[in-house]
Amino acid sequence: MTVEKLRRKFPGMPVFANRSYRELTSFGIGSAPVPVLAEPDNVTALAKLVKYLNRTSVKTFILGAGTNIVGSDTPYDGVMIRLAGESFTKIEQDGNLIKCGAFAKLPLVAQFAAKAGLRGFAPLSGIPGSIGGALRMNAGASGTEISSLVKEISGVRSDGSLWHAAGSEIEWFYRATTIPKDVIITEAVFQLESGDRAQEEAAIAAELENRKKREPAGRSAGCAFRNVSAFEPAGKLIDQCGLRGFKLGDLLVSDKHANYLINTGSATEKDYIRLVRILRRAVSEKHGFYLLNEIVPVNPQTALDIELDTPAPRVNVLYGGTSSEREISLQSGSNVAAALRHAGFKVELTDIRHCAVTPLMRECDVVYPVLHGGFGENGQLQAELEKEELRFVGSASRSSYLVMDKIATKELLDAIHLPTAPWAKITRSNREFPSHLHFPVMLKAPCEGSTVGILKVNSITEWQDAVEAEFKYADELLVEEFVKGVEITVPVLNADALGAIEIVSPGGFYDWDAKYEYKNGQTEYFCPPRSLDEETVNKARELALKFYHAARCRDILRVDFIVDAAGTPYILEGNSLPGNTAHSLVPMAAREAGISMENMVTRMVYAAMKRSGEPESSAGENNGAKCSKVLIRCCRWMLRLTVLLCAGLLLYAGIAAASKGLPGWPLIAGAVFMLVYEFVLVWLKSLEKK
Repeated sequence: MTVEKLRRKFPGMPVFANRSYRELTSFGIGSAPVPVLAEPDNVTALAKLVKYLNRTSVKTFILGAGTNIVGSDTPYDGVMIRLAGESFTKIEQDGNLIKCGAFAKLPLVAQFAAKAGLRGFAPLSGIPGSIGGALRMNAGASGTEISSLVKEISGVRSDGSLWHAAGSEIEWFYRATTIPKDVIITEAVFQLESGDRAQEEAAIAAELENRKKREPAGRSAGCAFRNVSAFEPAGKLIDQCGLRGFKLGDLLVSDKHANYLINTGSATEKDYIRLVRILRRAVSEKHGFYLLNEIVPVNPQTALDIELDTPAPRVNVLYGGTSSEREISLQSGSNVAAALRHAGFKVELTDIRHCAVTPLMRECDVVYPVLHGGFGENGQLQAELEKEELRFVGSASRSSYLVMDKIATKELLDAIHLPTAPWAKITRSNREFPSHLHFPVMLKAPCEGSTVGILKVNSITEWQDAVEAEFKYADELLVEEFVKGVEITVPVLNADALGAIEIVSPGGFYDWDAKYEYKNGQTEYFCPPRSLDEETVNKARELALKFYHAARCRDILRVDFIVDAAGTPYILEGNSLPGNTAHSLVPMAAREAGISMENMVTRMVYAAMKRSGEPESSAGENNGAKCSKVLIRCCRWMLRLTVLLCAGLLLYAGIAAASKGLPGWPLIAGAVFMLVYEFVLVWLKSLEKK
């Protein structure tokens, strides 16, 4: 598309030729000029322009204010669009609403709102970009994201149609949104609160001064990478790799803030690619994170070249399932997936409803089950993954079953002499109250989680009805003597016991409501525990670690305790796939230990990647007696080649006999059968699994 052709098609629209990236962007990188730059001055002109370019298959790039753009060393083979017209820079007030065009700069919007006596924009006043770009990436600063202020957004789609959405209809993430990619944002309406003009202007001045102190001077595109977490900001990670002040050509890693790249002269796109590759590779090697670019390249190949230089592992996060804890699993899985994405991993999120290995699981580097209860936690899914020698996060199938089954857990605890409350098991045929126990007791279905199927029985008069109610969950039940005391939990992460958390539920029992719904009041959590001394807490951590190793767990385990009045921690049960919701205990303990959610899930992925994928043997098995898998595979392929050779000879003999008028069809049929029998067996086996 030439400048002349576009001018003829849209007379009156400003269309420029060969504009420089040094003029159009704050970074000033890109040695090639911009061949065609169009600046429609209103929504109608923009809609007509993008409709025409879309119909003629011409690529477009929305330039915006150019504050987070890296240009190109090769001419852009399309049309760049900048919404610099008056209608896109307007800022208007309507009560507590501020309406502004997409090209309005955030500092100007903040100043306008302050003068109107409205507050809320001050934390964003130091961001140099435009409203459109800030909305597209959900920009934020000083603890405030622009999404928190959005009431409505308008735009134009690539086919020229108008688009509109309420802020509540958009999903907002850290530096990402669900605004459709083909939407060009044209206008936004922000809902602010009434405030004091002088106070808001003072807040803006303070924000600008703080930003001036912490940000380096010089030509940059702002932060080069997204922060992994509050514990792992990108600048800190780069600094810890020893790359603060590193320079390549005219491109410098700022010695004031290592997440800023400064163009000190005439840096090129090639310099940018080489430097960003070095930084990503260094952080990946030292910290295990894959930094995500915050700067947007004009050339899409640039982003691909950077990513392929240090490719992140692919992780298939499994969530949902079919158990009573499905909704909790959906929340946990979403949190795990988000954390892995923040850490730069390639994540595929799968709502799994059948206990079977899928093609996607086979394609990914690691499978990450975040399933609570049912086949996802009792070892069934783990066994299927082991059969195909796939790497996965969490304990092996045998350990998963042992930890999930409360009766099996009790048997293990007794065998290794770890303290646990007195217990017994009853069945449908033998449901008498165990004579060695004393009321009150806890009646538990052995393989349910999240306190599903748990009932407190206070006397013999309640016994029969309680037992009958519990048998709807299982044919065998655990009866556990009630221990009054302080409830705590101790997470174990990669064979390291984290700090204990004390749980104070409003009803005195940490049930489903106390965990998730809070209808009866808010549950309180204390890390470290407020009611126990350090010696008792350390004893519980020691016991949790022993249980972790004795059960042959991997990666993660949460161990629940009751500490009695004498200070004895009694192990109640374990959880090999504990929750990862916003209220979950393991992330809470990890944060207290200075471990971010991103760091926690990353550790477990790398632990899984180190494993062979082969199923673990149970204690007592003679591993030396096992045949080499390599030898087995060789024998299998030798057998296949032998069958193939025999089939070929039979086919040849059958065809030769038939050509001479002899009955050769039995030989041909036998050859065909020998060729297809293995495929038929595999098909039948797959049907059997369904």
